Amino acid sequence: MQKNLVIVESPAKAKTIEKFLGKDYKVLSSYGHIRDLKRKEFSIDIAKNFTPDYEIPEDKKELVEKLKAEAKKADVVWLASDEDREGEAIAWHLFEVLKLKPEQTKRIVFHEITKTAILKAIENPREIDINLVNAQQARRILDRIVGFELSPVLWKKVKPALSAGRVQSVAVRLIVEREREIQAFNTEASYRVTAVFLVPEEDGKTVEMKAELARRLKTKEEAKAFLESCKNASFTIEDIVKRPVKKSPAAPFTTSTLQQEAARKLGYTVAQTMMLAQKLYEAGLITYMRTDSVNLSEYATEGSKQAIIGMMGERYVYSRHFTTKTKGAQEAHEAIRPTYMENASVDASAQEKRLYDLIWKRTIASQMADAELEKTTATIGISTNDDTFTATGEVITFDGFLRIYKESYDDDNEQEDESRLLPPLKKGQVLDYTDIVATERFTQRPSRYTEASLVRKLEELGIGRPSTYAPTISTIQQREYVEKGDKPGEERSFNKLTLKDKAISDETHTEVVGAEKSKLLPTDIGTVVNDFLNEYFSKILDYNFTADIEKKFDEVADGDQQWTTIMKNFYKGFHPSVETTLATKTEHKVGERILGEEPKTGKVVSVKIGRFGPVVQIGSTDSEDKPRFARLEKGYSMETITLEEALGLFKLPRTVGEYEGKPVTIGSGRFGPYIRHNDTFNSLPKGVDPMEVSLEECIEIINNKREAEAKRHIKQFAEEPELEILNGRYGPYIAYKGSNYKIPKDVVPQDLNLKTCLDIVKLQSEKAATPKKPRASKKK
Repeated sequence: MQKNLVIVESPAKAKTIEKFLGKDYKVLSSYGHIRDLKRKEFSIDIAKNFTPDYEIPEDKKELVEKLKAEAKKADVVWLASDEDREGEAIAWHLFEVLKLKPEQTKRIVFHEITKTAILKAIENPREIDINLVNAQQARRILDRIVGFELSPVLWKKVKPALSAGRVQSVAVRLIVEREREIQAFNTEASYRVTAVFLVPEEDGKTVEMKAELARRLKTKEEAKAFLESCKNASFTIEDIVKRPVKKSPAAPFTTSTLQQEAARKLGYTVAQTMMLAQKLYEAGLITYMRTDSVNLSEYATEGSKQAIIGMMGERYVYSRHFTTKTKGAQEAHEAIRPTYMENASVDASAQEKRLYDLIWKRTIASQMADAELEKTTATIGISTNDDTFTATGEVITFDGFLRIYKESYDDDNEQEDESRLLPPLKKGQVLDYTDIVATERFTQRPSRYTEASLVRKLEELGIGRPSTYAPTISTIQQREYVEKGDKPGEERSFNKLTLKDKAISDETHTEVVGAEKSKLLPTDIGTVVNDFLNEYFSKILDYNFTADIEKKFDEVADGDQQWTTIMKNFYKGFHPSVETTLATKTEHKVGERILGEEPKTGKVVSVKIGRFGPVVQIGSTDSEDKPRFARLEKGYSMETITLEEALGLFKLPRTVGEYEGKPVTIGSGRFGPYIRHNDTFNSLPKGVDPMEVSLEECIEIINNKREAEAKRHIKQFAEEPELEILNGRYGPYIAYKGSNYKIPKDVVPQDLNLKTCLDIVKLQSEKAATPKKPRASKKK
């Protein structure tokens, strides 16, 4: 009889834990949740106090039977799922489904997978915390109610197959509102004045020093007048202030700050960061990755201290204890840190190594001394007016934690680096200038959200918890309410006035501004759904309401609130509004926007959400003539498209002429404009205007594709039509029955006969079918 059965969520975690426990312990994985609410049913009995109806999914039934059999054999079953609410719920579901006895079951938790932590957890078991389970159930059930009741409303009022979610809808609202802020933003111009002064040095040489006027000038006239006043002015150093500045390190990582910093420094998506962190955790390399605590254990601070002394010496050590400021911090155990501080690197995949390095550096830096800097500010007076120039310089006198780690910010590229040393200066010293430049600058519109900055905003508003950020951002993209994309910059003119050799030049320059990469952009469907929910279900999208619900879940977790009370209060207000909205009749389709009339016919031109997405419509369904539709192409938005642009979408398909006795037409498809000829399709190259392309250009594109296709087919065999030798991106290969096979380097493809080809196919198929020998793991 097996003495001990340990059940964890993941096989990787099971593998790591098994190494620490003796032969008396068997470790198995539940592969996450073993039961959940029924997928295609509401599964909540409102009348019976919101009782959930759980089911074991088909793909988990065999696993559950295996776990039941193993549990029967064991004296003690240890439920070792994660330490958060989700983990507690998994443990409870296992207890219920496996029909475990209380006296035979022990719940253990640990926030790192090390031998010490596992053995300590086994020495200190506890019972399942039903308050944590209820907090998880409350979130799951409330989200099911919102999703199941709101989705049919969207199907009827907006478009079939849409769905709504509580936190996801609020995230979409943030992105839509930011887009509208950007559209409504009016830039204001002002003039930034900079000067380059010549500072004499002791050896007779001069060094250049840059300074900036202490204020911005509002108009070109004001800027010109200022430069005129500087023509015959003398410039004197009125004041020099040197002051010591200290910079302190950031706190160790929480889930949110790790997601943000990994995005900035490593370019990882939020989901990618969590996947890699999960692997590091399950391999026993870092502590639990879902936390909003910045606290470090005594073991971690001592380990960091020893590592710092060993690498850099005693002066670099400064032990700190950080406190969590997040409201309702749920997993207040420990920050994300390496399990062994002495391990500066780990044996893992390249991406995991980079994330581990970030975590290690951030943790070590948090226990290091402040960086010490000396900041110098020189004020330069102008004899002809009361304005002053300011020159600033910064020099690091002791690098402290900066030796290891510097935190990134979303607007790093916009921050000027002041870490330059000013030349030796004296009060009263008179300076000559080389030039003074007044450059027209513009106020900057708000930036669109990145995944990381959206996480920060959700956290600021108290919406969501460490476990929900990544799935929320993935869901809104999967539902196509939001897409991650780039925005091309726009060319803008700006004015530059330069005073040099007592003469002022006036030039106009151009710059590209507003280009953004990997930003979250609302789709037309996302915008329409957001506006609809905002109009009819404003409470669901209210930031304070959503944050308040999170607090109530926290109260359930602490045992201060009944989860069913939250459900009753919420449902009492929510359900009637669903019924009212379903019964409401609207004159126009939700999201429809009237653009004007078609000049030739006088028919109404509108833009709306059609069955398959956004469309432009000419005419109405009430008239005798059928309305005409054109798909809204990429680059157009329902909110900003003009009547002229909308009518332009109906100009395709257009016939440009004939070639080889067949018509050549330009059409518009899912992947952009194309040339159609003789039932073949050729994509129009980027930059070619479908309305302007000529017949000659089309013929050239058609023939180029034919030549490329001809070069691709090297050899065919009449006796085996499924086999062909083709030319691919990486050279010639054999294609046979849907699979590709490499041609050996020393073989000329044209010389191959059918038998040799089949021999190559057979040899490579047999090699692929042979199981690889497992690689021996490295001893540590």
